[in-house]
Amino acid sequence: MCILIAGCSPRGDHQKNATTLVFKHGKIAGDPAKFDALLRRFEKENPGITVRDEVLPSSTDEQHQFYVINLEGKSPDFDVISMDVIWVPEFARAGWLRDLSHLLPGKEGEDFFPGPIEAVTYQDRLYAIPWYIDAGLLYFRKDLLRKYGFSPPETWQELVGTAEYISNREKGIYGFIWQGKQYEGLVCNVLEYFWSNGGDVLKDGKAVIDSKENIQALGFMRDLITKYKVTPPLVTNAVEETTRHIFGNGKAVFMRNWPYAWNIFETQGSPVKGKIGVALLPTFLKGMSASTLGGWQLGINRYSRLPAEAEKLVLFLTRADSQKTLALTIGYKPTRKALYGDKDLKKAQPFIAGLYEVFIKARSRPVSPYYTMITQVMQPEFSAAISGIRTPAEALRSAEKQISHILRVEE
Repeated sequence: MCILIAGCSPRGDHQKNATTLVFKHGKIAGDPAKFDALLRRFEKENPGITVRDEVLPSSTDEQHQFYVINLEGKSPDFDVISMDVIWVPEFARAGWLRDLSHLLPGKEGEDFFPGPIEAVTYQDRLYAIPWYIDAGLLYFRKDLLRKYGFSPPETWQELVGTAEYISNREKGIYGFIWQGKQYEGLVCNVLEYFWSNGGDVLKDGKAVIDSKENIQALGFMRDLITKYKVTPPLVTNAVEETTRHIFGNGKAVFMRNWPYAWNIFETQGSPVKGKIGVALLPTFLKGMSASTLGGWQLGINRYSRLPAEAEKLVLFLTRADSQKTLALTIGYKPTRKALYGDKDLKKAQPFIAGLYEVFIKARSRPVSPYYTMITQVMQPEFSAAISGIRTPAEALRSAEKQISHILRVEE
């Protein structure tokens, strides 16, 4: 493991006497050779600059730790960094990122989905450029819905009714699975219920998590397990891959997960190949569907000795043709809206056009430089509520008290 040492895993041959940019990022999905070819294309377009990409541990917590330790130490040993969507305000407030507002002048920021642009903005300045995007989706067994005469549910209540009906008639199949372990994925799930019931966590810089809308939403999540019994108790320890394996083996009617799972379900030999549909997440009767925004952004280390060259790499990797290449070869979903109408992408990945509506509605987790502390409060409280250790009201009252304290102390 290489948390503290820069230069853990360089690869590729580099020109002699060339300026070398160091690009830090997490493990690339799929075949890393495809991404390496994209970096070599950048080098061909920019003679005299080579790129050494250095892969960080796959755990986002360990990546965050690496950046915090090295940036606090003003390390100049890497130039371009890939950041989770929730880190940018924290890093910008700390003074660790270069202001990149000039890279998207005028209305160029409008070419991107609004959620990622909001996430990379701190005090009206851009500190990263959106690279690829994720958001929560509802996966469903279209063959089973067709068999029993159901349409994809638009409300959570409809989902419960459909899941109950089908799972009672199909032996060994769960109704609805999602990510309920105590980790960041649980926060992503819970926020989707909050938002779809008109609730939120912060408003105008104040904690508003202890609301009747949120109490109802969190209670409904617990009811999925105990009252309606469409969700098995195992979800309280489930992460993305747990649920993907269950659903991918044909053992559930519905699943909440990220877009990455689609390509896996459609591979040769998959038990559910050709049987899967995707839809917007449901909503409560008076709310609006909202998916939690995920994805990664590219920023520049403030202490880099090569800021001009680093800007060239950021612009190259986030431009439309590079994002299209990443979508086709690796499956990363573009942050540029226009690509969702691209004929080549739609032919290769037919469901991508349907993701436009999901991504345009995706919402950021609380955009705050203190988000890392806020989520450490929410995770155990949410877990206690869905596990039945605390009532939703108790959990949210405790969460609001702690979050309000964080905001007062830090400000």
